[in-house]
Amino acid sequence: MDSTITLQISLDDNRVPEAISWAAPEGGVDQAAADAFMLTVWDGKGKEALRIDLWTKDMLVDDMKKFYHQTLLAMADGFQRATNEEAMAEDMRDFARYFAEKQKLIG
Repeated sequence: MDSTITLQISLDDNRVPEAISWAAPEGGVDQAAADAFMLTVWDGKGKEALRIDLWTKDMLVDDMKKFYHQTLLAMADGFQRATNEEAMAEDMRDFARYFAEKQKLIG
């Protein structure tokens, strides 16, 4: 069985993203709007991470900071699930808290 996730990026005349939408029919998502996304895939042959980071030109800087903070936390959770290394995952969460404090996202 296959599962499909699609991204649609609308560009302005300068090829800057104006709108982003995504769909995951099996998950019940049909052309949901988004302001930013990060996609990272592992190239096992080249042993490297390949990635795409895009955001719309209307994405607010404060929202981008929150997006990165939440992504750091999600990476820590995923790392812990994938490796079972709880101590390192907690170190990653500590950095996410530090990031949030420095960006004034939390007090």
